[in-house]
Amino acid sequence: MDDHHGDKKMNRSPLKDLVWHQTPLSAKEIDAMAWDECRKMSLRTKITLLLAAALFIFAFISVTVSYQVYMEETTEEHKRISEGVSKLIGSSIDPNRINDFLSKGVMAEDYMETERRLYHIMESSSSIEFIYVYRVMEDGNHVIFDLDTKKEKGAKPGSIVPFDKAVEAYLPTLLAGGAIRPIISEDEYGWLITSYSPIYDDKGFCQGYAIVDISMENVRVQARDFTAKLSIIFFVIFALILLSTFWFAKYNLILPINTMAHSAGIFDYNNEEALEQSLEKISKINIRTGDEVENLYRSFVIMTRNSVRYMTDIRTKSETIAKMQTALILTLADMVERRDKNTGQHIRKTASYVEIIATEMKERGIYPDILTDDYIKNMVESAPLHDVGKITIPDAILNKPGKLTEEEFEMMKTHATAGGKIIGSLIKTVPDSEYLYEAKNLATYHHERWDGRGYPSGLSGEGIPLSSRIMAVADVFDALISTRSYKKGFPYDKAFQIIEEESGSHFDPKVVEAFFAAKDKILEVADEFHEKELHGIM
Repeated sequence: MDDHHGDKKMNRSPLKDLVWHQTPLSAKEIDAMAWDECRKMSLRTKITLLLAAALFIFAFISVTVSYQVYMEETTEEHKRISEGVSKLIGSSIDPNRINDFLSKGVMAEDYMETERRLYHIMESSSSIEFIYVYRVMEDGNHVIFDLDTKKEKGAKPGSIVPFDKAVEAYLPTLLAGGAIRPIISEDEYGWLITSYSPIYDDKGFCQGYAIVDISMENVRVQARDFTAKLSIIFFVIFALILLSTFWFAKYNLILPINTMAHSAGIFDYNNEEALEQSLEKISKINIRTGDEVENLYRSFVIMTRNSVRYMTDIRTKSETIAKMQTALILTLADMVERRDKNTGQHIRKTASYVEIIATEMKERGIYPDILTDDYIKNMVESAPLHDVGKITIPDAILNKPGKLTEEEFEMMKTHATAGGKIIGSLIKTVPDSEYLYEAKNLATYHHERWDGRGYPSGLSGEGIPLSSRIMAVADVFDALISTRSYKKGFPYDKAFQIIEEESGSHFDPKVVEAFFAAKDKILEVADEFHEKELHGIM
């Protein structure tokens, strides 16, 4: 092995090693990347001047844009954090106790415990400047909670605090109990982002606002430090490249840089294989000038390698995040289902039935413009959330062993509208999750009927979203065959008979057609879940 390498070194041309400081290029390759000859100015001078101007402009634009992007992204991130914290504060307060808190203050039951939870939230982050809970009224902010800080002592419950100037433009919305976007302001307390989160009671009335002030002072300091460091890095590289232009311009600078620029220009980002191939081509350039250009090349290779790794990581993390969102949604649906002692594995069974029916419809060419693979995937992923609105139904009604009264049934029916509102709030937080839009349709309209006698909106026919029409069949079938505390499950034949009889009145006939076409698969799923429930597997 050593002799072989020795022979290779002896066969190499000393002149070529002296001239070339990288993998030699062919004449064709040089022509492909060569710059035009200079007619009036020396090559070295022109490169120096052009490079100096280009680097200065590049450094200025990069630092300016980077600073702006950093500030915008960081501000948006802090807005999201402030909204999340204010919602967390709101969820920590019982809206039905707010009147007691406002009138009795610390003497009200659970007031001190609630305040302790709020302090715990405030202590969770050094960026949280103030936490307070107000009822916004015409005469000012009526204090419900106002936590003490190191800077100042909070106002007592029941006292009235004047409106801040930054809030005055939003007073009509706040007085109406509506939600507003985070407010950015700067006063004696510094640069703050303030979020108001309305606290609604069971009847949907706003009882107050959970408010948090997030300090942005650290962001300003970090931005200045970031800009200074970035400027230093650019100017160091600037100086090094200018010095290198005086040495062997063509082979020590022009060709190596042009080779790197050409390689970067043809870099292929299409897929992982193309990225690796492009990285391999850049690595084979093998620039060895022994000076700043070689350092630049090595950094270029490291940066390229890190970019390839980073892009691969982004794809992997994106997939992980998508799986995590799905898992969290399923967990939320499980939490709702566990409150309803009658439903068993309802969300999983209905999701399976929905997938079977939708797939059968697609194979039969029913509603081909709607039933794409992505539509079915989004529908199946969102199916577990169709009863999420039941979280708003009292346990006494949700788990009542006997028949509901007319008033109780009307209360139960509100879960459809409530579910749509809950998922609508999720959509505002995660607007790019397409399946949440189908989840909203399922939650809101799965109790609509084909003949228009359903609820909550009385939609009819194809005016009902297709996903909701499919869920209606799956939902009713599972309810029919499942044993509840107030009834025994129907035999399969009886359940199928009822579905068939309701075709064209309760259900979309095309959905029922696919349901019966996939009858064997439906029964297979029903039997599988039944066996698992008998053996206590789920």
